[in-house]
Order: sequence, then C-alpha cells, then structure tokens
Amino acid sequence: MKMKYQTDDPYEICEYLDIQVMDRPMGKSPRSCKGFFLVSSRCKLIVINSDLPDSIQRIIIAHELGHAVLHSDSAINTFHEFAMFEDTSRMEYEANVFAAEFMLSDDTVLEALEMQMDFYQTAKCLYVPPELLDFKLRILQCQGVRIIAPYIAHGDFLKRDLEQPLS
Repeated sequence: MKMKYQTDDPYEICEYLDIQVMDRPMGKSPRSCKGFFLVSSRCKLIVINSDLPDSIQRIIIAHELGHAVLHSDSAINTFHEFAMFEDTSRMEYEANVFAAEFMLSDDTVLEALEMQMDFYQTAKCLYVPPELLDFKLRILQCQGVRIIAPYIAHGDFLKRDLEQPLS
C-alpha cells in the first residue's frame, strides 16, 4: 500500500482511499477511547483522540486504517470496548498486524536490532510501543527471519496507557 501510493503517511493514504479523518478530544485517561473506524452511508470515517500525543495518534490511525482496509463491513470498532467475541479479538489482532507492517519496515527493524539493544530499547528507538514491535517480530519470524519475538503483545494492547512503560 505504501509503495502503491508512494507515502508512509497514514493520513495521506486515508486521503487516497477516500477515508475521512477527524481529530476529536476524547480524554487522557487510560480508559478513554483512542480512536475508531466507522462506516455510515458508504462514507468511511476514522476518528482519532486528539488528546493523545502525535506519535500515539499515528499508531492509532495506522491501526484504524487496518480496520478500514480489512474490515470495512464491520461498521465500528473502538478501543474502549471489551473483546467479548472471538471475531472482535481476531479483527483487533489483524488490525495490529496491519499497523505493525505499516509502521515498521523490515529493513528499519532489522537495522535497529543489529545495534544490539534490548527489545524495549529497540521499541523506544523506533518510537513504537513494545507490543507493536513484538507483532512485527512475529511477522518477520513467519517470513523466515531467524529472530526471537518475546510474545508479549495481545490483540487488545492499544487499550493500555501507551505513554507508560510495560510493568
């Protein structure tokens, strides 16, 4: 997708795909909604919590873009929902994989790993939550790259306060 549209900016890709993006304040607490994707009358909309730091907003929009591309028929997905159905968990997992692939190029991740930093330092260096890096490492493993993924991420990791380190 990035090659097709010649950009790695998720906002620009949304524009190319005729997906409207709106920023709205939704609060700063860990339980606040971070973003959602909505389809109404064939109009696609991503709403992002403008109270979040720009770096987190970019990750959220990549995740929601994943829903738009992979799950347009699902109408709405928000992060303050509980994963009550297996299908919801599957969709969240797929959107996270999409976001990891979108945000982190293979070369960038492999170069960062060659710097001999630990996993958490690597995530910090790449400006992503550790869970997103974990998803990317799992993708690389599936592609045959000999790498160890810590398997810390779950499909609902974006529910947590991403500004706080993992405990």
